[in-house]
Order: sequence, then structure tokens, then C-alpha cells
Amino acid sequence: MLVPKHAKLSEKDKEALFKKYNITSNQLPKILASDAAIAPLDVKEGDIIKIVRASPTAGTTTFYRVVVNG
Repeated sequence: MLVPKHAKLSEKDKEALFKKYNITSNQLPKILASDAAIAPLDVKEGDIIKIVRASPTAGTTTFYRVVVNG
């Protein structure tokens, strides 16, 4: 309940994200592969995680993080 929804992006969605925002994975904030919130997602370094959080003003907000080994 307190942890926002985390989802791993597919390769197709990952490429669409990079194209939409004209960015690379190096420009995204990082999340450790050992983070408890993404443990059930079977992630590897370089995967992109989509985080959807509740927002009191916007309803929901979406954030993206790149997985790194710590």
C-alpha cells in the first residue's frame, strides 16, 4: 500500500520512451537492482523501471529509473 506500483518496461516501450523524450538511459535516475520494491520483477542492469505514484494535485505521476548494480 505504501510502495508505488513498479513495472519493468519491454524493449519496445523502452525505445519509445527514449524517442519520445530524446534521452538515453544514462540520463535517467538510477535504482539499485537490490531494491526491495523491484525484487519480484526479475531485473537486470540496464532495464527501465516505470514507477506510478499517487499525487494529490495531478492524480498520478509517472517516473522512470534505470537499474544499476550497486
